[in-house]
Amino acid sequence: MLKPSPYAWISQYFIGFFFAYGVYLPFWALWLKDQGISAGDIGILLGLAFATRCVANLVITPRIHKVEHLIPTLRILSVASAFFIAFHLVTGGNFWLLVVATILFNLCCGPAIPLSDALTNYYSRLRMLDYGRTRLWGSIAFILGSTVVGFLVAQFGIQMIVFTALFGVLLSIALSLRSPTTLPVTAEQNKAVRPRLSLLMRDRAVIKFLILVALIQCSHAAYYGFSSIYWKDAGYSADVIGYLWSLGVAAEVCIFALSNRLFGGWTLRSLFLVASVGVVIRWGLTASTTLLPALVFIQMLHGVTFALAHIAAIRYIQNSEPNRMVALQALYNAIPLGIVMAAMTTLSGWGYEYWGVNIFWGMALMGVVAMFIKLKVPQSEESHSEVEPTAQKST
Repeated sequence: MLKPSPYAWISQYFIGFFFAYGVYLPFWALWLKDQGISAGDIGILLGLAFATRCVANLVITPRIHKVEHLIPTLRILSVASAFFIAFHLVTGGNFWLLVVATILFNLCCGPAIPLSDALTNYYSRLRMLDYGRTRLWGSIAFILGSTVVGFLVAQFGIQMIVFTALFGVLLSIALSLRSPTTLPVTAEQNKAVRPRLSLLMRDRAVIKFLILVALIQCSHAAYYGFSSIYWKDAGYSADVIGYLWSLGVAAEVCIFALSNRLFGGWTLRSLFLVASVGVVIRWGLTASTTLLPALVFIQMLHGVTFALAHIAAIRYIQNSEPNRMVALQALYNAIPLGIVMAAMTTLSGWGYEYWGVNIFWGMALMGVVAMFIKLKVPQSEESHSEVEPTAQKST
């Protein structure tokens, strides 16, 4: 069989990975609840998942700094991820076995997003693919995964969540076995360079960036962990919940696809400000109503609260000095989307257990704080109209 182009290889990898992620992110809490795990313990497990990804992105991701190592590493991590998803099936609802399964699985899947981002960045800089078109396949697969698992759960039961996620990871392995027509090779001048995270963490501008992104993205913690449970308790079936999640990602796809056309002339300040306002509106409405028309509107705001903020974050990273980009990408995935998300998810578990839906008012407050943070733009934004958003998920 002919070798795939770089665009085809990465798109196919995204299809398998984000299909599984479309199952894991919205439905894992439902599976844990079916295993007899309390809301507080679900929050701990989900928080532990984010924390593990943070450690993996701080320790593993920066060490894979040569692009020729990216594809073999992604294959190895995919195989290990499949094994540890299957391990969930034999935990029998034991909390401590679930802790082990959660740590091992997220240790493997955590670096997959920044490493696949790095591979996409590499080929994009060589003009071998278009960032937006490549990333769209991941979002479409996320929609497909959340939709399919919602249908399967409604028809065959909660256990289908694990089996469907496992199928997605096995698919990513199968689709990534071939090598692309052009293999990535590290440029000679970059072979001795390894990202220094410790130096970046002393930069006040970088710290400010991480805080702003954390406020916006981590406001999704209660949504990722407990919206499915909240909507199920409100009387919605698993397939309807799957459609709602898919609608959110569909809004994300639209923003990604039209990002250059709609936001090419926007400043970083404008992008982050609109995303912050969207956070306040979205979570305020979530705390106030479960009417289906309102939920449809709330999910459409995902394109603002997640995708627009992600576009702004990626623009900030790509406008930085070239030798800082990989390190900034690792920090972006490790701090706001890792350790801070872990803490917020754990707090959301306790908050949802004791305060119920009112926990979403706390998420809205994070958007209010984010409105008042202004970033110093790295270098210039002269070429930002050429910047496309990278993957994150997710979604």
